[in-house]
Amino acid sequence: MRHVLSSAVEATVQEITQRTTTPGVWLKAFVPPETLEPWLAPGWQLAGGSGYLMSASLLVAPTQVPGPIPAGYQLTTWTRAGVTRALVRTADGAFAARGQIAVTGPTAVVDQVETDPAHQRRGLGRVVMRGLAEAAAEQGATAGVLGATPDGRALYETMGWRVLAPLTSVLRVPGPTGP
Repeated sequence: MRHVLSSAVEATVQEITQRTTTPGVWLKAFVPPETLEPWLAPGWQLAGGSGYLMSASLLVAPTQVPGPIPAGYQLTTWTRAGVTRALVRTADGAFAARGQIAVTGPTAVVDQVETDPAHQRRGLGRVVMRGLAEAAAEQGATAGVLGATPDGRALYETMGWRVLAPLTSVLRVPGPTGP
């Protein structure tokens, strides 16, 4: 389960984190970690480091990305149950990069973009993002949103994405529930 708070209020964060004791539950809020952490009940911890909520026009973003797929790689995209996935593999079929996007009306949400460390710095993240943005635009989306890590932020900003807010994730961990 994930709680995504569009407006983080201390009382709401405390209520959710005090009553939720099941390990593996996430809470995400658009505030810096130093604001969110003191509001957490015992058993919750910061997860994933600093993050950013970012957005871009899908009508602009794809044109700012180089076109061809680097030699030795193949991009496959498919859509199932409203989610479009992009997968880049090497010539021998090994995983190189991936990502997914879901269209929710005029907005599309990008998620799980990653490039295998052995294949970084070859433009594969751009290939994935271009494929996802084009697929979402074809489905009628005009804007995209995503949660980025600091490394991801650097890539996305070069592709026309902009930071809207900090994004902090916390996770309920196994163990005692506290007082």
